[in-house]
Amino acid sequence: MTTSAPSPRTPALSNKLSSIAESATLKVDAKAKSLQAAGRDVISYAAGEPDFQTPSFIVDAAAHALSDPANYRYTPAAGLPVLREAIAAKTLRDSGWEVAPSQVIVTNGGKQAVYQAFQTVVNPGDEVLLPAPYWTTYPEAIALADGVPVEVFAGADQDYKVTVEQLEAARTDRTTVLVFVSPSNPTGAVYTPEETRAIGEWALEHGLWVVSDEIYQNLVYDGARAVSIVEAVPALAAQTILVNGVAKTYAMTGWRVGWMVGPADAMKLAANLQSHLSSNVNNVAQRAALAALTGPQDEAEEFRLAFDRRRRLIVEELSKIDGVTVPNPLGAFYVYPDVTGLLGREWAGKTPTTTLELADLILDEAEVAVVPGEAFGPSGYLRLSYALGDAQLLEGVRRLQRLFA
Repeated sequence: MTTSAPSPRTPALSNKLSSIAESATLKVDAKAKSLQAAGRDVISYAAGEPDFQTPSFIVDAAAHALSDPANYRYTPAAGLPVLREAIAAKTLRDSGWEVAPSQVIVTNGGKQAVYQAFQTVVNPGDEVLLPAPYWTTYPEAIALADGVPVEVFAGADQDYKVTVEQLEAARTDRTTVLVFVSPSNPTGAVYTPEETRAIGEWALEHGLWVVSDEIYQNLVYDGARAVSIVEAVPALAAQTILVNGVAKTYAMTGWRVGWMVGPADAMKLAANLQSHLSSNVNNVAQRAALAALTGPQDEAEEFRLAFDRRRRLIVEELSKIDGVTVPNPLGAFYVYPDVTGLLGREWAGKTPTTTLELADLILDEAEVAVVPGEAFGPSGYLRLSYALGDAQLLEGVRRLQRLFA
């Protein structure tokens, strides 16, 4: 009598990674690009990516770097010393925090800096206060650090800005970290200096780490200034990690250069992680980032002025749609209308009850791609990036006006 060999056991995949959601913004953008490639006349407001070309002097710096054999080799995992110096200078200039270059780590885009920040300060079971609406990556990065994201929601009636009272109501004995973002993705909200100071003093009082994403700090309008939480409350320097990068200000999303800045002990841990995770960022891209930070800022200012013009246009045109409420964003390049007035009504033979359904309807009927609020928190909202050409921006909103007339 023969016995069959036991079937080999199928090895399991990671439970942690299996629980992580795909980036909703990249998913919508990929779908829009797929439809465009198939010949559909889709206008996409999905991607948080400037439509401008990287300034030529930055590209020239990268081209020059290609001729230097030193850039063909490994360099310090935490970044080129000269770039870390430039980032320290920018941090003092724009964030009011004097740091040593050793407190800077250059990362593969701001997203890696976000990931490493949570890995550095979150322990299993720690609760992380996450003001909402939030960038879709934050809760997933917190979960990857075995933390627990705790959503604190502020709606359009608060200009999407949480209060100290809301944060305190959400705080427990397990709360160890606060996420602070100004200007905000997805809302474009900018906290006033007074609001920033109040939140910073509250975080200091309760001994919380602060992870502050400042990637949009130079894209502000109507005389607003995005005051860094460390500038507002200098005593927070010992318990704050700043995240930033060149992607948005200089139209360098594809160059993948970001950074994190923080107290020396935290940066030592993050540098150890990066030494095993990715080592140094591409040296040619680092040289390009150095040129961006130290070179002329004229084109970056032209980008900002163009965003400001588009911001005013899209707010004005969206506000003409009955059932749409559009708080005026003072930063970044997003508008985040409250569209609850469109839900539960019939449009083109369909009656959407969530913004997931509404976004699908808009794509099908108007060939316009937007990101539903479920990607950033509660349903009832849409995110539209106005980092696209003026003509396309206006045509897309006109399509929405016709659909919801």
